[in-house]
Amino acid sequence: MIPLETLQWEDSGQTHSAKWHSENGIAPHKKIQIVDDTLTADIAYRLACEGTAMLYKGDFQNARQLLQAMVRRVDKPPKKAKRADRLEKTKNQTSLDIFNLHRLAQSQRARILGMVLIPINADHSISLRRAPDVAQACLEAYGEQIEPYVISLRELLGVISAHEWRKKGVPILARDDEEIRIHPHYGVFSPIRGEYIELVLKAALPAAIQKNSIAFDVGVGTGVLSVVLAMREIKKIIATDQDDRAIACAKENIARLGLSSQIEILKTNLFPADKAALIVCNPPWLPARPSSSLEHAVYDPESQMLKGFLSGLKDHLLNSGEAWLILSDLAEHLGLRTREELLTWVEQAGLKVLERIDTKPHHSKVFDKTDALHAARSKEVTSLWRLALK
Repeated sequence: MIPLETLQWEDSGQTHSAKWHSENGIAPHKKIQIVDDTLTADIAYRLACEGTAMLYKGDFQNARQLLQAMVRRVDKPPKKAKRADRLEKTKNQTSLDIFNLHRLAQSQRARILGMVLIPINADHSISLRRAPDVAQACLEAYGEQIEPYVISLRELLGVISAHEWRKKGVPILARDDEEIRIHPHYGVFSPIRGEYIELVLKAALPAAIQKNSIAFDVGVGTGVLSVVLAMREIKKIIATDQDDRAIACAKENIARLGLSSQIEILKTNLFPADKAALIVCNPPWLPARPSSSLEHAVYDPESQMLKGFLSGLKDHLLNSGEAWLILSDLAEHLGLRTREELLTWVEQAGLKVLERIDTKPHHSKVFDKTDALHAARSKEVTSLWRLALK
């Protein structure tokens, strides 16, 4: 959990303060202006660009509309002349250049849109007019609080959205005519992009599983892959993670499906003790630094988790067992990692590739030509690498 810090502001000649919370790790704002329903979107956008945060004291739904208007201004396409200049500048840019510029633009966008702030009471209620009941959503995201706090409206909307996904769940497979759903928690990567689930569901299990029906799920997240392995009748699955939110999420999903006796969750780095006939890992796919706690499932700085997983297999994989590495090649198309580097790490870890099973992703960004990373995403392939000890 990101630590709460203190936010201070002036209102009617008096100094006020409240706890500040930011999942992005943004420090408490120094320049804060009290605003209400009279604030126009143009002025709000200018203030945000200048670094002034706006603590909203009007109608909640008006605040939401204000933020939507700011989104339109941030995302407004450049004029033709500027667009032509931009196209000229990008002619000689590499995929890595485009990726870095995209990340910078996304960071700037998030900073501007994060400048509209909402005060929350200690019981997670909101005192603004027409405010929704967000108490359960905030409790799930932040836990119990003992005093009021302030968050950005943009973050709050993300908390509300995550709560709805948690209630509804994500369908992953069917069992005995019953739809199996995974319910992601706030801050835990949702399996809405499920092509890798099909790979784990259909890949041939190693022969060693017949004698030693035990598997490890390294980096359990929501628990989705552990559930798939359990559906494939592996008798014992030990799943690991270091993130408290992920552990709580996985435990809840596994308990809901009645699999707690089959799947054990441990808080540890990478591997549990002992060895297994099958070790599965779906690490973050992009070797870059996450900009917030919510991005740890996407970005793996310097491929630390990936390399740690590969190098540790020799101590945890049975001689006749297999490791299944689920990995997209998007990093290769973005210039963040080469295929040669990946294969070198496999070789250095004393492993061999038995097979690579590929699938094409079918999420919406693959087909969105307006996406800055479309050229790379359109070539992306997700693979299950079947690895074994040499």
